[in-house]
Amino acid sequence: MHHPRNKASIARFALSPVAMVAAALLQPLAAQGQDAAEPSPRLRGSPVLREDVAPDARSQLPTFVEGDRIQGRTDIETSIEGNAMLRRGDTVIRARRLEYNQPKDLARAIGDVRINKAGNVFEGPLLELEVDAFQGFFNEPRYRFLRNDAYGQADRIDFIDDQRAVIRNATYTTCQRRPGPSWMPDWILRAASISLDQEEETGSAEGAVLSFMGVPILPVPALSFPLGDKRKSGLLPPTIGLDSKSGLELTLPYYWNIAPNRDATLYPTLMTRRGVDLGAEFRYLERNYDGVLRGNYLPGDRLRNGQDRWGFSANHAQPLLQLPAFGASSLFLNLNRVSDDNYWRDFSRSSSSLTQRLLANDASLNWSWFGVSLSGRIQRWQTLQDVDSPIVPPYDRAPQLTARHARNNLWRGFDTLVEADYTHFTHSVPQVAADRFPTAPEVTQPNAHRTYTLAQVSRPFQSPGWFVVPKAQLHTRHYEFESALATGEKTADVTVPTFSLDSGLVFERPARFFGRAFQQTLEPRAFYVYTPFRDQNRLPNYDSGLNDFNFATIYTENAYGGHDRIADNNLLTLGATSRLLDPDTGAEAAKIAIAQRVRFKDQRVTLPGQETVSERLSDLLFGASVSFFPQWSAEGTVQYNPKTQQSIRSTVGVRYNPGNYRVISAAYRRQQGFSEQLDIGWQWPLNDLWGDKGQDLGPGMGEGEGRWYSVGRLNYSLRDRQLVDGILGLEYDAGCWLGRIVVERLQAGTNTSNKRILFQLEFVGFSRLGSGALQTLKQNIPRYQYLRERTTTPSRFSNYD
Repeated sequence: MHHPRNKASIARFALSPVAMVAAALLQPLAAQGQDAAEPSPRLRGSPVLREDVAPDARSQLPTFVEGDRIQGRTDIETSIEGNAMLRRGDTVIRARRLEYNQPKDLARAIGDVRINKAGNVFEGPLLELEVDAFQGFFNEPRYRFLRNDAYGQADRIDFIDDQRAVIRNATYTTCQRRPGPSWMPDWILRAASISLDQEEETGSAEGAVLSFMGVPILPVPALSFPLGDKRKSGLLPPTIGLDSKSGLELTLPYYWNIAPNRDATLYPTLMTRRGVDLGAEFRYLERNYDGVLRGNYLPGDRLRNGQDRWGFSANHAQPLLQLPAFGASSLFLNLNRVSDDNYWRDFSRSSSSLTQRLLANDASLNWSWFGVSLSGRIQRWQTLQDVDSPIVPPYDRAPQLTARHARNNLWRGFDTLVEADYTHFTHSVPQVAADRFPTAPEVTQPNAHRTYTLAQVSRPFQSPGWFVVPKAQLHTRHYEFESALATGEKTADVTVPTFSLDSGLVFERPARFFGRAFQQTLEPRAFYVYTPFRDQNRLPNYDSGLNDFNFATIYTENAYGGHDRIADNNLLTLGATSRLLDPDTGAEAAKIAIAQRVRFKDQRVTLPGQETVSERLSDLLFGASVSFFPQWSAEGTVQYNPKTQQSIRSTVGVRYNPGNYRVISAAYRRQQGFSEQLDIGWQWPLNDLWGDKGQDLGPGMGEGEGRWYSVGRLNYSLRDRQLVDGILGLEYDAGCWLGRIVVERLQAGTNTSNKRILFQLEFVGFSRLGSGALQTLKQNIPRYQYLRERTTTPSRFSNYD
């Protein structure tokens, strides 16, 4: 909502027709500008070393001429009549008559003049050019460019030298000409004059107007632009959106190219119901560090009683010392802060790091050397509360110091790990009145200093058909509380040993299903873990949480993440997996897995509010994935309770992707007693409905002009019988321009949602006007493909003359 993420559209506005004309006239292959779907302009590391320009070798190239009749005087002049041609390097001049004065190095071409310069073609009635100096003019030229098949015409092109040129009364479009004397392109750019300076990689246009369907829609009295991949400061195309809360949103970005390794984008946004939001982004890329700073400031938000709203985020990464003898060190910063609790709800489309309710602020210093690593960290949280759904803020870590040493095959195949950590846990009390959040959970735990040490040793035994991995762990921790517990304790110590044994077999056999040959496997696995009971329930919990129950965690020693709870276990996990593998490529065509835990005694160590785990048999996990055919894929996981004979949690997903621009995906997710949702996403040509299958032009090329595409994603809650999030859109490909309209609904709270309507026109090879509809589609629709995304640059030999 706030800032235009895709600066490629900005660059295209500046680059075309400029970069295309300049590339064709001056440096044909190096300055074609950015493609429609490229990311933001790349920063170049500092210091930037500019290479010396090699001396012009044009005069050393041989010159070839041919024609029906050739006459002249040696080393003085040459005259060619009929099918005349002059070739030097990558430049070919053809005409009915061509005169070449060698002392002046002057070529004069008359009648049906055609220049092919590295695949870019120019045609006109008269050319006069000093070939070596590249000075002269071309009257009434018509031009077509290799990169995107764009073309135009002008009254005159004046070549000042091989680096500079001026084009008079120029036009530019990518709409292909059709039969008919009155045909006009759907869109066309006209400019009174275009001045190009390849040495500075800049250009300027005066009196430019963009017309669409015969209607002038974007007058630009003066315009400056880059000619190559060198970025250029200047105004960017405006973006327009319609939001159900903020009203009409108009963003007028300005791009500031500070240096090759630094740039900034200012994006003031007018929101008719709120006011003016001042947004900015600054990027830097130095030799030893890089980062991004983003910020927004909205003074006097009219929808929030004149409250000033702001958001800030910063990311910084910096290697500090990179010497083999002393190891490597680095610094990382991740800062996120907003003005108030409602920021995530009101500005859900701003920087993604600011749209969460838990905003992390991290600073870490790291050092590593030959398996040893040390780190220091400070982490603080900003918690954005919601009166309908309050949450407990996590504990800050100020500081956290960690040391770790890991070695594989240290001695006779033994792997070892030693880890030590000291953390000072503090709690940031939300600065909100208690009457605003009466249901907010209270925090009764004291702040504390916690130190833990983890020592682990294992000895893997394995071969191609089996593996056995015994492992022993010792986890000890010490607490010093800043205030006494309910038991009166101000310190506490816990030491917990753990032993585990992981083992498995792998059987293989050739098999045949559905007329295809496969290699089928059967992989039974057994995992035993024993951890004796050590009383920990009386202790506070600062960072532990229950691990998700899935195939990744069912074969682990501890049911909890973090270090405040080490579960007492005496259990055996049994499972098996069977796969169908392609015997030629090894690709997995299908997989079926099952696993269950057998508990031999109750688990007494629990999280606060959790009951003792007494079931002897855990829920069953079933998992399967199938991709027999390239266009179809499906996967699912079911957590089944054999006692109640009910599914506790289920996830099933299916995807059909028969070709480019054709994808439908559906997912069903259910968690008993909490949620049940259906998620559907798609991109599909609507022309298929009336039998028009289009052309397979490949990815990034669309399927031909005159095509309609439907795009969307719907997340529907079956339990609440309401749409949670939804995106519906239409795209139209006219060949030389694309049109998009997208309706978006995003849930912004328990009872609130934001709605937007996005319009966008993309003029192929020129620019995009409107809102950021393309970015919304790419972020939300699985496997969405751009209708225009050139991945390769055409070779000049594809249009060799």
